[in-house]
Amino acid sequence: ASGRGSGTKLSIARLLKIIIINLLTITLVLFTVALIRTLSLDRNVGLQLARWEKTRNISLAIDHRQREQQMEKFKEAIRIPTVSFSENENNGTALREFGSFLRKAFPTVFSSKLVHHQLVANYSHLFWVQGSQPDLVPYLLLAHLDVVPASESDGWDAPPFSAKEIDGFIYGRGTIDDKGALMGILQALEYLLMKGYAPRRGFYIALGHDEEARGGKGAVNIARLLKERGVQLSFILDEGLAIVDGVISGLQGPAALIGISEKGWATVKLSATMAPGHSSMPPRETSIGILAAAINRLEENPMPRLFGYGPERQIFEHLAHKVRPTRYFPPPITTLTLCFRVLERKPDTNAFVRTTTAVTMFNGGIKENIIPAYAEAFVNLRIHSAQTLQEVLDLIHSTVADQRVKIELIHGFDPLPVSSADERAFGFQIVKKTVLEMFPTVTVAPGVCIGNTDSRHFSDLTRNIYRFAPIWFKPGDPQRFHGINERISKKNYEELVEFYFSLIQNCDIKNVPEAHSSGHEL
Repeated sequence: ASGRGSGTKLSIARLLKIIIINLLTITLVLFTVALIRTLSLDRNVGLQLARWEKTRNISLAIDHRQREQQMEKFKEAIRIPTVSFSENENNGTALREFGSFLRKAFPTVFSSKLVHHQLVANYSHLFWVQGSQPDLVPYLLLAHLDVVPASESDGWDAPPFSAKEIDGFIYGRGTIDDKGALMGILQALEYLLMKGYAPRRGFYIALGHDEEARGGKGAVNIARLLKERGVQLSFILDEGLAIVDGVISGLQGPAALIGISEKGWATVKLSATMAPGHSSMPPRETSIGILAAAINRLEENPMPRLFGYGPERQIFEHLAHKVRPTRYFPPPITTLTLCFRVLERKPDTNAFVRTTTAVTMFNGGIKENIIPAYAEAFVNLRIHSAQTLQEVLDLIHSTVADQRVKIELIHGFDPLPVSSADERAFGFQIVKKTVLEMFPTVTVAPGVCIGNTDSRHFSDLTRNIYRFAPIWFKPGDPQRFHGINERISKKNYEELVEFYFSLIQNCDIKNVPEAHSSGHEL
């Protein structure tokens, strides 16, 4: 009897083992199928197959003379040094000159009965283009006319305000950031109005004059005006991300990244005060030494990994089918921990993983033989979407862990809200459609801006803010942004004009269509 009992128990155990193995096998198969479907999924397909409302777009057909004229106007815009030096210092003369230049360059825009123009805060510009159907919620195109300082002595191949043409590229400060988009928007509107176009959906164009100095006078006042008028927007399109080709290691082919959020910002001052003295009789610790140790702790203990907790995960979901394994980008079937570690290796991808910490200024000492009483350092942090400004400040305090170091927030704000990038998101899908019409082989994906734009000042007017212009970035080009040899190809500037020419017309529909599902059940 005991033998039969033992045999029964063994049979039950074997049965349970078989059931568990089968369940694990089924689970693994389902997971593998879902993973393969996800990694092979082209998210561009669904909306491309959908039935879009007919808009009967006007064709942009310009002759050689017009092409030469639009290029010359762009070059003239680059030659005006609209530099923002700080929040309280700009080139007012150049800003006024630029305003006069716009009137001369785009006479149809300024004379059309459909367009209302207003000067804001002396130098910024707000345009309202009236639509024929007031029930369609308007949108806003944003750009800025100021640039960061530049000097030929920094190593430029051409003077930074010369707009010199070299091998098919226009060199100059502002070609990328942001006069390319600004001139492209107005040139597109000029052409449309000349061709008798009247929009169904009204829209605004806002051109700030101090974006490079946080936009406190230009964009802030434009946003205040619109808010006072009770304006609500369908979406906003500003500068931000671009078309990258060969920039992301492992990504096959070009990708248009549309920014759906921005990282937050914090500038923090750390300081230490000790008794001064003569260098011949130094104490065990000095203000500089205490502060240097605190800074070292911040650099040795980076902010926590947060990849996957913010919108950056959507980038890799959209691009997964275009990724090939490299030493910087692991095979798709991997662990999140490995993915984190791979992304951390390079500064440009580490910015997606966490809040970044950069020591940008360190001041202390007045003479080589005097121990200073005071030392200070400034740290700039770009805050991940999954963190708040207060959480970052708390982590700085716990990492420094020295009461002798004073920690002060100089300026900061939380990360921007995440805008929708799903198949019902009107603004995102209109931008995506326009990109794919021009560049059908490009993969479109949402992205996160690691820098900040004027668009953050308009967050009360819409939940849908997108940051993109179809500027092509090849390897080495991202470093030109705020760097030396900023440039854009003549062809790419023409593409900017064409993009906005089509985008404005593509907005003349009520809703985006129901897309053919590009998802999967698993």
